Amino acid sequence: MIRKSLGMILGRRPPALQVGAICRKAETGQVLLITSRGTGRWVIPKGWPMEGRSLAHAALQEAWEEAGVRGQVELAELGRFRYDKHQDSGFALPVEVALYPVAVESLADSFPENHEREREWFDAEEAARLVIETGLQDILRHLPPAP
Repeated sequence: MIRKSLGMILGRRPPALQVGAICRKAETGQVLLITSRGTGRWVIPKGWPMEGRSLAHAALQEAWEEAGVRGQVELAELGRFRYDKHQDSGFALPVEVALYPVAVESLADSFPENHEREREWFDAEEAARLVIETGLQDILRHLPPAP
C-alpha cells in the first residue's frame, strides 16, 4: 500500500493496456508485420481494448483494421511486452501490450487502413530483428514452429 501511494505521489502509474495480434501463416509460421503510420517502422497490429469485446477479439479487430487480416484468434494470451507510446504533446505513455496469436486465413485488399500502411510476411527471426521493442523481439524469437 505504501509503495502504491508513493508511486502516485511521484506521478507513476501502472502502464496502460493495449492488445496486439501476432498474425501467422499456418503453413510456414511466417509473421505479418505492418508499417506504423507515423514513422513507417515495422510493428504488429495493436490498439486499445474495446468495449463489448474480449481482449483477444479486440486484437483480432485491430488485425483487420490495420492489416486486413481475416482469421482465427486464440483466446489464450501469448505474452506481454512494454513500450513507450509517444504522444503528440511530446510526452510518452508507458504501455503494456497483451499479445494474442492469430492464424491468418486470408488478407483483404481493401481494409480500413490499407492506404496508410504497408504489410509484409517475415520469418519470425527476421521479424524480431525488424521490430524495435525488445520484449516483442523476445516473444517473436520464441514462437513455436509452424505445424
